[in-house]
Amino acid sequence: MGLPRPLRLTRSDDFARVRAEGQTHRSRLMLINVAANGLAINRFGVVTGKKLGGAVVRNRVRRLLREVLRLSQGRLVTGWDLVLVAHPAAVGQSLTEIQRTFDALASQAGLFRE
Repeated sequence: MGLPRPLRLTRSDDFARVRAEGQTHRSRLMLINVAANGLAINRFGVVTGKKLGGAVVRNRVRRLLREVLRLSQGRLVTGWDLVLVAHPAAVGQSLTEIQRTFDALASQAGLFRE
């Protein structure tokens, strides 16, 4: 099903703030921008640019990223805005591989509960 609407970043101002104020962590499949939001919840945004391919391909990658966020939500500390930006290497990857990559990046960012 994905993430509930209140947990999604939808305004371009929010994306710009996370990019400007936050930290960036990169890998071969994606990059994560992370910024504190001062709330008791985490909010998430997913970016899939046209370099990934057509609409079907972009939507598939977007669904996989949202599923990774949904599965990881309970393990993350709260109070953060996260923006995931898919790289072209993410096309055709399995959910397991994308989950592994996200876990490594979130661990680098210190987002997992101890």
